[in-house]
Amino acid sequence: MPAIRLFGLPTDINSSFERGAAGGPAAVRAALWSDRGNMASELGGEIGADIAFTDDGDLPLTENSAHDDAAIRRHVAMLCEDGEVPLALGGDHAVTFPLVEAAATCFGPVNILHFDAHPDLYDDFAGNPRSHASPFARICEGGHAKRLVQAGIRTLNHHCREQAARFGVEIVPMAGFAPDKVPVLEGPLYISIDLDGIDPSEAPGVAHPEPGGLTVREVLAVLHRQTAPIVGADIVEHHPGRDIGGVTAILGAKLVRELAALIDRNGPYRP
Repeated sequence: MPAIRLFGLPTDINSSFERGAAGGPAAVRAALWSDRGNMASELGGEIGADIAFTDDGDLPLTENSAHDDAAIRRHVAMLCEDGEVPLALGGDHAVTFPLVEAAATCFGPVNILHFDAHPDLYDDFAGNPRSHASPFARICEGGHAKRLVQAGIRTLNHHCREQAARFGVEIVPMAGFAPDKVPVLEGPLYISIDLDGIDPSEAPGVAHPEPGGLTVREVLAVLHRQTAPIVGADIVEHHPGRDIGGVTAILGAKLVRELAALIDRNGPYRP
């Protein structure tokens, strides 16, 4: 089974409206290793017992996007060479671009399952093409996505509708949502979870809360249906300053365990 390497990306230099997501990795990590819970997943696997799992801490990022992108790509390439699967904690969603770019360099274009309230397809946002509102535009432009499926989207404006049509993005609408409406994707599979994809009643600790979102149970149901080998994943956009009682950090920790168990269950990718 593949070994999983957790690492944090404590940066929010590409955030819009409000910074704060740089504190996300530390908050989720504290919840993960807290005695409040344990290392078991709902799939039955347990970190440290039957799931090979290492926490590498945070990458030493800076306030320079180009420098940070290169550092992220190098780290993912190193893990790829060793046959290990990266599981990243953001940070704002801009980090997903270099993560996917590096995965696609290793494996070829990937299939992406993306949970979010927002499609993050802006050509640029407020003049910044590396905005956290733009990573999937950069991914699609670069040819890194074989297929991009988005669940939880509920803020689709005219520009992003045009972008989705341009790139052939498959959006599963929240109206009438059911987990079985999300396709089961082939490998190599990359999973990106923006915590604001989940309803703010269950995940208040985000900078851009949007009512009417996914429940935790719906997210888990979609994840557990995926059977393809996973070559990378991220959990992003936790803003500890907006959290209530640490519940969003605890949710992030649960998603770490569930993703680790899913990666372990689905096995290594073999082209």
